Amino acid sequence: MEYKEFDVKYIDEVTKIYEKAGWLAYLGDKEKLIRTFNNSLYIIGAFEENKLVGFIRCVGDGEHIVYVQDLIIDVEYKRQGIGRALIDKVMDKFSSVRMFTLITDLADEVSNSFYKAIGFKKLDDNGLVGYFR
Repeated sequence: MEYKEFDVKYIDEVTKIYEKAGWLAYLGDKEKLIRTFNNSLYIIGAFEENKLVGFIRCVGDGEHIVYVQDLIIDVEYKRQGIGRALIDKVMDKFSSVRMFTLITDLADEVSNSFYKAIGFKKLDDNGLVGYFR
């Protein structure tokens, strides 16, 4: 597996990964998706024989906070350590950042177990609360 930064020239492969995972909210407007990727802080992908099979996309200031907006792996490549490797790449790149944050579905037991296993903690376990609108 090769891990490298990538850009919007892979947007069609990104779209396929989102579709296969059922993440359809991003797919209504291709130009908006392209802007979303162009405005991200950091994007790194996992490539198997030059095919994008997963990626992590981060936003934030890169100094105090990095927010993991997307961590998604092609369903055919899950449970091979790719997600962990992508998280590790981000944490290595931004090793001086004070906080890494993310949001996942409460009902998604697999994702919740994964994030707990790699050291992420729920906000309310740390005296914090999150809000959204």
